Amino acid sequence: MTVYTAKHQLTFAEHLCKGCDLCVHVCPKKILRLSEERVNAKGYKPAVCVDIEACVGCAACAKICPDSVIGVMTLE
Repeated sequence: MTVYTAKHQLTFAEHLCKGCDLCVHVCPKKILRLSEERVNAKGYKPAVCVDIEACVGCAACAKICPDSVIGVMTLE
């Protein structure tokens, strides 16, 4: 899954996500959650962005992810 703003792009390799919740806790804007609707092939609820417009592109989520699920790109 990929979500965009005018300034940032977040990508989630949902099939790799173990639902560890680390990204949710480290996000300074509190815009990441574990999905309530989806479950990946491994049986986990993957991380999703619930308010991409609030993303500041800090990449804290990508840095803490032990499985390299999240990618952050600045589009400026």
